Amino acid sequence: MKMAELSHTFWQQGYVVIEDFFSVESMNSLHSILLGHYGLNPEYEHDAAFLSKSATEVIPWFPQRSGEQAFDEIEQCNHMETLTESILGRGWKALYCMAMFSKKGTKGQAWHQDCPPDDPQQFNLNRLVYTMDIDDQVGGEVLVMPGSHRLGKLPASEVNENFSEQVMLTPKKGTLVIIHGHTWHRVLPIKGEYRLSTNYRAVPQNTPEDITDICVYRNMLYQFSTSKVLEDRLV
Repeated sequence: MKMAELSHTFWQQGYVVIEDFFSVESMNSLHSILLGHYGLNPEYEHDAAFLSKSATEVIPWFPQRSGEQAFDEIEQCNHMETLTESILGRGWKALYCMAMFSKKGTKGQAWHQDCPPDDPQQFNLNRLVYTMDIDDQVGGEVLVMPGSHRLGKLPASEVNENFSEQVMLTPKKGTLVIIHGHTWHRVLPIKGEYRLSTNYRAVPQNTPEDITDICVYRNMLYQFSTSKVLEDRLV
């Protein structure tokens, strides 16, 4: 695995996809833990106003906070740590591990940036681990806008308006997808029984731990810690 080439691809595109990064056995084990926690009909944690305005229907869980050590093993994988350092440089820091569950028939996630792009040096890194195949039958494919981590703030518009240069990602079980927090990205609606992924977020040195508190959507800026819309972008 050529870390320098993967890092170069990441910085050119704002994302990188590595198939077969994790073993099927380890993914099956994590998947079983995730389904054991969620079941097939978990309750939403965000309020109805956020779910409607953001067009984002994802239910988070932080398994490491519940003592699930199997998730520590993935995070501490040598290849993952080496690749993260190749991208972020020395002194980077892991933020948290967040599982994301989407129910059948739900919207997925509208276009967003995980943090405001006001300072190009201040961002988070999404390290997305897939314990199941994401395909046309399941839905929930990931759309990304290549190079958009250099284009500033996501343009204000209707939340799911397409971009002509967007790329669709269909990760398979064991795939690692790394996305820059300023990259414009979206998750398509869910067709199958459910969709699961796990995000190991990290940040470069000297980045605030609350970097992902404010999310940029096409129609608003939203602050999770206060559950408030900071800016309505379509007024």
